[in-house]
Amino acid sequence: MVGLLEGRVALVSGVGPGLGRSLALACAREGADVVLSARSTDALAEVAHEIEKQGRRAMAVPADITAPGDAERVVDEVRAELGRLDVLVNNAFTTGPFAPVADLDPDEWRTAFEVNVIGSVAMTVAAVPLLAESDAASVVMIGSQAARRSQPRRGPYSASKAALLSAARTLAGELGAQGIRVNTVVPGHIWGASLAGFFAQTAERRGTTSEEVYESVARETALRRIPDAEEIADVAVLLASPLARAVTGQSLDVNAGNWFE
Repeated sequence: MVGLLEGRVALVSGVGPGLGRSLALACAREGADVVLSARSTDALAEVAHEIEKQGRRAMAVPADITAPGDAERVVDEVRAELGRLDVLVNNAFTTGPFAPVADLDPDEWRTAFEVNVIGSVAMTVAAVPLLAESDAASVVMIGSQAARRSQPRRGPYSASKAALLSAARTLAGELGAQGIRVNTVVPGHIWGASLAGFFAQTAERRGTTSEEVYESVARETALRRIPDAEEIADVAVLLASPLARAVTGQSLDVNAGNWFE
């Protein structure tokens, strides 16, 4: 069976043990060779090995998307090694700090915007010349429901993810003439080890169980469950694939019906 991304090259930033891994593996499963990038190299070799076990090529390029010239270096290495780029998935992000706005200084806001917005835009801009050579170029931003529903103590994260949504729309409008589509996946809670740990801490604080914390959150969704990283990754692949060839400038919420946009 031919995969949705058969014969293409996908670059995934922010590859780690969570969503970044799932995004990379989903691209490989659908037939793409995958370029893996992240500041920390710990997960790159492991995920690359998993991709190669699927019969696809994996290329690891450590980089910090906030460092001057790193985005261009990554793309240059992709061109030199693989000769093409069809899909860019901008997943690199930072979540902190978690504090009231009155307790934050401007530098803490700048860090969130440098990673969550400027870094993703810089990677996209650096990739444009190579993406423009593809006959099916797609950029997928990984957003957050925090952009839709601001919560106390999450000001920099919420604001930066909202700015990323706007930046994606701007890029879609400007890059469409070059055949490059730009869309955003907007996850809510993502079930996995990180969220499970948070639920365990919450349960201990409340004097209840992790299962009860899960159920209290799941009850707020229409489907009564929390999506996992693989389900988020599947939607990213959908937006990157020919099935979405007429879709650009859009954002698709993946939250099991926790929030309707």
